This record gives sequence, structure tokens and C-alpha cells, in this order.
Amino acid sequence: MAYGKGRMECFLGDPNSTIDLIPADMVVNSIIVAIVAHADRPGEIVYQVGSSNRNPLKYSSIPLWGHIYFTQNPWTDRDGKKVLVRKIKILDTMESFHNHMYLRYILPLKMLELANIASCHYFEGFYANAKRKIDVVMRLVELYRPYLFFKAIFDDKNTDKLRVAARNSMDSGDIFNFSLIPRPSIGRTT
Repeated sequence: MAYGKGRMECFLGDPNSTIDLIPADMVVNSIIVAIVAHADRPGEIVYQVGSSNRNPLKYSSIPLWGHIYFTQNPWTDRDGKKVLVRKIKILDTMESFHNHMYLRYILPLKMLELANIASCHYFEGFYANAKRKIDVVMRLVELYRPYLFFKAIFDDKNTDKLRVAARNSMDSGDIFNFSLIPRPSIGRTT
């Protein structure tokens, strides 16, 4: 949403990495079908509900789809004006992210800190708010760092077997459909 509101200018991640992007209802339906399928059978089977193996999605697609979507369906601000979005810059290394943050945010924050001190803390509220926002972004990036540059595809054979079994069973297959479907065109909003 930050991108659609015009507040996001860069995207951090390896553009060639594959990610799993699954709707929550599909995950819940898969869990329910697995519970029903294993109600009378003890043992542990791991199910990976994911798209990376059968329907891979590259990180580079996310900014592209976001741009297409918000160009065709612009966000409207409080005043009713449409927010125009630009193509987003992809930062593909932590070094490029740190350089971007330093030049765009941290260096100006240091100058604001000096101005704040020189003006007897006149800008204290503005400075504290800006510093807090930068600190949150930096903490989030460190938290999600392993996933931003993750290079793996998950095996979903067990989930596929469960999908086939559910499809063959009229009682749960029709109720809990969790088959992968092709991604819709991003431009459509229906």
C-alpha cells in the first residue's frame, strides 16, 4: 500500500529470487483437508503450501505488477486526488540499500540533528519522529534480510498428493478447493 500511496521509492531483494505467494484461505483450506485426511492415521507428514515449485514468482515481478496495478487503478488521497506512482528502484544488495538509506535519509537526519542542537532543540519532535521511522525501517530490513535474498524452491509433492486425494473425494474436494490457479491479469479489478 505504501507504494500505491506514493511513499515507497525502492524495493529491496534479489530480483532473481523466487518467492511463495499464497492466499491465506488456500493455506487454511489445505490445513483443514490435511486434518481430515489424517484423522485416523498417526504419523507426521510435512505439507508445503507454496507456489515456488509449480508457479514460480520472481521478486522482480512484484514492483512491476505494483506499477501496472497502481497506474491503472491509482490510489486516491484524502483530497480526492489520484496519486501518481513512478517505477520503483530495485536495490539488489544490502550495500546498495545502505548507500541509498545513507544518502537519502541518514545524512539529512544528521544535518537535522545539528540544526536541532544549534536551535536549542526547536526541531526535536520532527527529528525524533524521522529518526524513529528510519530506525524502524532498518530493524525491519535486518529482520527480513534472510528472506529478501533467499534462494530456494520448496518441494510440494505431499501437498500435491493431498490435492489429488481431495479432488478424488467428493466430500472434501468440492468444499475445500485449494488447487493452484494461474495468476490473474494485474490490470483487472473484478
